[in-house]
Amino acid sequence: MPDRMQLILRPYFVMLRAIGGLSVLLTTLAGCAPVDILNATIPTRDLTITRDIAYGDKAKQRLDIYVPKNAAPNAPVIVFFYGGAWQEGDKKDFLFVAQALASTGAIVVVPNYRVYPEVTFPGFLEDGAAATAWTFKNIATYGGDPRTVFLAGHSAGAYVAIMLVLDKEYLAKAGVGDARIMGGIGISGPYDFLPIHRPDIKPIFEVVPDMAVTQPIHYARADAPPLLLLHGETDTTVGPYNTHNLADRMRALGGRVEDRYYPGVDHVDAIIALTSMFSGRAPVLPDIRTFIAKTRADAK
Repeated sequence: MPDRMQLILRPYFVMLRAIGGLSVLLTTLAGCAPVDILNATIPTRDLTITRDIAYGDKAKQRLDIYVPKNAAPNAPVIVFFYGGAWQEGDKKDFLFVAQALASTGAIVVVPNYRVYPEVTFPGFLEDGAAATAWTFKNIATYGGDPRTVFLAGHSAGAYVAIMLVLDKEYLAKAGVGDARIMGGIGISGPYDFLPIHRPDIKPIFEVVPDMAVTQPIHYARADAPPLLLLHGETDTTVGPYNTHNLADRMRALGGRVEDRYYPGVDHVDAIIALTSMFSGRAPVLPDIRTFIAKTRADAK
């Protein structure tokens, strides 16, 4: 996803240039893609990484697992779904996210999933459910606690994560009861985006007679697992109203939800703020860490 990663990487290049490190990196990594340069700044010495584990028989149905070397027994688990407008993306590009989330002590699972035009709605949700089911069945082998699985995502990946938390159908079909999900974490997610105006998005969702069933807000319910919804106030890619609307609906129904809005933060800022280099842009990682700790404590 070259265009999207160029956008994500632009702030990194500005910072590296400011500290005199860009020329060194470019010389060292000559010929590498921008995402390789980004991930070259991410330390992995404290992680055990297992790549390309199959959770299905399709080429895209593979996942990577990141285990902190100092993880406590029965560590919490975060399944992270990347964004890409349901049209692009690859798990290998999101080392920087996995490392940040693993720094909280969690075991992190990053699946690939099929996107348009290979699938339309709900194919990516079915893949997300299958990856989640695989995690429940197998994560104990890697030291994770299947009783403390959180689903998380950014942008279109937040859509996948929150839909799986709210709509019981997909996990049930994959053999996972929704009550087993400890919580959902959405960063800059689209949860209430009808009518669809973007011509590249229309064919992905306009395949069902009732478009309401494509929207996470349609499945808001009082008995859903707790949600943490994070959004930059200056996000023009996915408007903050998506988070406002879903959070308000959840509260009106008596559901458990926390929403945070970051001034001066846009769509890209919200995800790169997970890294230590840009953590000052917004407390995304501390907010996630606090939510996980509180939700686990409340479940005891």
